[in-house]
Amino acid sequence: MSTRAVIEGIGHSVPDRVLTNDDLMKMVDTTDEWIVQRTGIRERRISSPEETTSVLSIRAAKKAMAMADADPGEIELVICGTVTGDMPFPSTSCLIQEGIGAKGAGAFDVGAACAGFIYALSVAGAMIEGGQAKTILVVGADTLTKFVDWTDRSTCVLFGDGAAAVVVRARQNTDRGLVKTVLLADGEGAKHIDLQVGGSLHPVSDPASASCRSTIYMAGAEVYRFAVNAMGDACCRALELAGMDSTDVDLFVPHQANLRIIESAKARLGLPDEKVFINVERFGNTSGASIPIGLSEAVAQGRLKPGMLVMTVGFGAGLVWGANLIRW
Repeated sequence: MSTRAVIEGIGHSVPDRVLTNDDLMKMVDTTDEWIVQRTGIRERRISSPEETTSVLSIRAAKKAMAMADADPGEIELVICGTVTGDMPFPSTSCLIQEGIGAKGAGAFDVGAACAGFIYALSVAGAMIEGGQAKTILVVGADTLTKFVDWTDRSTCVLFGDGAAAVVVRARQNTDRGLVKTVLLADGEGAKHIDLQVGGSLHPVSDPASASCRSTIYMAGAEVYRFAVNAMGDACCRALELAGMDSTDVDLFVPHQANLRIIESAKARLGLPDEKVFINVERFGNTSGASIPIGLSEAVAQGRLKPGMLVMTVGFGAGLVWGANLIRW
């Protein structure tokens, strides 16, 4: 009798502060038309100094646990997909574990940037299917706006902050759960998206680090070309492994980085508009939180229901990318 990793609760949290394109026009040389035409983004959420990645994550986790009717003592493991932890160490997952009262649970972070939730959910699924845990909390969260150069119009218009979480349980005698996952990476593309200062290469404590970038750098054209191909390829690989095709997909929830990239993936898969979930216009690119926020909103709107087949796909710094097929 096989064990399946089933998502039974989901929740998300975003900051209250909204930064619109009109607001950005007062800060940097840009226009609403320029931003919307190139990205599809109209506004994004900006965290306050007190709203760290763990703070947003704990809020999201409590909502997911409430939906799943999960007691803190039931959580055996906390996995957080993030690249903007509260600190280099301890892990953000440990702060979440404390914040939700999951005493005794294991905790670790997964650093896969905008594909963080896909990677983290894959790990949780494998551990549950392998019998190492029965209940796991998976979080995707980032606060990239804390690392943005607000004078660089090519990047500051893109990012927003947020967190989302799912409770994953071991279940038997069901076809629900994680179906297939594809995880991919190409370290040769690491130079295209990075944040130099803060690691062991350019420590904050080293005076020489003052000449290095302490804000997000992205080679937009190179990343766009990569993403257009990567999104569709990962989806097609996951479907092939599952013995399915795009007609089997009930809902497509891609990483919300750029509307043009989403439209390209939609066309590659031949999906109609009603099967594609898009919220990039309201949240921008929330990195590891992007996909689970989309899933959470889709559930709240009644567009994602138990038994439906949902496909997620994401890409980010690394370069990393991947896709999940989930029977909700």
